[in-house]
Amino acid sequence: MLRTPSRPPADTKIRVVSHYLKRVPASVAGVLLVTYVASVVIPVNATTVGFAYLLLVLVIASGWGFVEAAVASVAATLTFNFYFLPPVGQFTIYDPQNWVALFSFLTTALIASRLSAIARRRAQDAIERQQDVERLYTFSRALLLFDDIHPFGKQLVNKLAEIFELKAAVLFERDTGAFYRAGPWDFEGLDDQLRDAALHNSTFSDLQQQRVITAIRLGSHPIASLALQGSSMPDSVVQGIANLIAVGLERARAQDLTHQIEAARQSEQLRTTLIDAMAHEFKTPLTSIKAATTALIDNPDQSPENRIELLRIADEEAEHLTALIDNAIDMARLDTAHIEVQRELTDIREIVRDAVAAVRMEANGRQVELSCDAPLPDVPADRRLITLALKQVLDNAVKYSPPRAPVTIRIRQTGDMLRIEIADRGKGIPPEEQRRIFDRFYRSPSVKHQVPGSGLGLTIAHSIARAHNGDLTVESPAGENTFCLVLPLLAKETPLEHGAHSGSR
Repeated sequence: MLRTPSRPPADTKIRVVSHYLKRVPASVAGVLLVTYVASVVIPVNATTVGFAYLLLVLVIASGWGFVEAAVASVAATLTFNFYFLPPVGQFTIYDPQNWVALFSFLTTALIASRLSAIARRRAQDAIERQQDVERLYTFSRALLLFDDIHPFGKQLVNKLAEIFELKAAVLFERDTGAFYRAGPWDFEGLDDQLRDAALHNSTFSDLQQQRVITAIRLGSHPIASLALQGSSMPDSVVQGIANLIAVGLERARAQDLTHQIEAARQSEQLRTTLIDAMAHEFKTPLTSIKAATTALIDNPDQSPENRIELLRIADEEAEHLTALIDNAIDMARLDTAHIEVQRELTDIREIVRDAVAAVRMEANGRQVELSCDAPLPDVPADRRLITLALKQVLDNAVKYSPPRAPVTIRIRQTGDMLRIEIADRGKGIPPEEQRRIFDRFYRSPSVKHQVPGSGLGLTIAHSIARAHNGDLTVESPAGENTFCLVLPLLAKETPLEHGAHSGSR
């Protein structure tokens, strides 16, 4: 879109007239001042005063323009004739000296004003080019700072309209068919033109309305189209904007593809780790069930007491296997963007006992010490989810602490929050790993090949705590690791949504 003068509005005309009303009298006053000084204060000859008039006309022409300088030229000619050319005190219009003086003054006014106007215009063009470059640079930096929450196209046109002070901006993406609009004005009936520009690589412009529609090309292939209105800018700037948008759209597509690939990779990794974890944990109850049923089949004549004992073992291990399957399903369901919490007032001590019972097989006789303040109020929580969270933390404590070292659980109330602290005697966690311990699939490099695990347990627990508007933190002084699950005693109406973090030590 070329910079072209448009019809000046009424307020601009008023400002121009106001300037003339101030400058023209000032120009005449300048001529009178030179006349007074040259005739009264410091009397000089006609040649000197002629040069003084010429200098004054030159200054006025370069500073204000031709109109003011032309008025000053006529005034200087008249005063020069009346006060300095013989016969002094009379107007001699036909004297050639008057015409020479008037021609000199007017020529000086015209040339000086034209040169001054050209210089001002070039300076203004240079300033505008600098502003265009600065705006393009600002826009290019803004493209790198867009977030992943809002649509890229919407952020793009909003920033474009803000930086270039546009009245309206519309972006049409060819692949998605989406329109993104910004600015206080709105284009009407231009959707077809935008589609045509994106399909046929064409350009439309309306200089009178300061409107342009151009194709956005990646190489020679049009991928979108852009409509701008309200700010005159050269074609090079429009093409610069189009090129930046093309790069930004391609970068956004590349990021989307990367996110899809990463999501697919993590989904596959989640499936694999869950299968590995289930296979590892299912072996113990399946082995016990197999041993009990084999003993019954191989020795059908056993005493009733032995048969009952073997059946009891098989039944307990079947329940254990059912609990493992339920936990695996819960973990798979909880690895999403939102956890639905169904709160009910419940005794936290009962939840802790259920979690301890759920890990009794993994504890291998390890002592679990429980202490709590008395009395404790009931907690508004989802019993199933909190039990699962505590089981993950307890399972983590059992895995990473020495075989005969006890695990300590302490429950206490602090203000309107309930704290459940689970401490083990395991190796301390380095500070740099404490920041990542709740990340999806993260496991410490020092133990990941020594202790089996999925890298999901602690994050599932962390996500459940956040869904209850609580938190799960870790402190790790030397020789002890303490995980603290904090839950509010007053239920909030809107539980926090949590991101899909996952991790373990």
